[in-house]
Amino acid sequence: MDQVLDTFRSSLGGWFWGTAAGLGTLALGLLGIGLTVATAGDWGAWPLLLTLAAAAIFAFKWLGVMSSLYQVTPERLILRQGIFMKSIDEVELYRVKDIRMDFSLLNQMAGIGNICLISSDETTRTGELVLRNVPRAQQRREELRRLVDTARRQRGVREMDMFRDPET
Repeated sequence: MDQVLDTFRSSLGGWFWGTAAGLGTLALGLLGIGLTVATAGDWGAWPLLLTLAAAAIFAFKWLGVMSSLYQVTPERLILRQGIFMKSIDEVELYRVKDIRMDFSLLNQMAGIGNICLISSDETTRTGELVLRNVPRAQQRREELRRLVDTARRQRGVREMDMFRDPET
């Protein structure tokens, strides 16, 4: 087994403070508590349903975060997913064609971002692999790029883009 250089999960706190959905969940919970206190029970327990909905969204998101673990070795990105049924998938770094990072203004303030990988590996055959709400995303993206270049050099792999000339 390769030496693990980095292990990380999506950031639940980053999602909570750094996305519109997270801030909306926070607002929903606070609204439920605020309405309960402000109406002094005139509406019964109905406003608390908003808080329960926010708690359910938070719990669902927490399960999603806890069910995915990413590990980076010098040769692979390993994806461990699942709680009851586990799966382990690997992307060989020498097969990675492109690494993109997406982040909004809120993401930047929370220090998170989405890392998107495109590779010739079966894992990304149907589209790109997106690692969502990654803490320290810029540093991790740069480290992945460096590891991809190193893995390609060690294997003697070069990427060639083939295209068809429409005039011929």
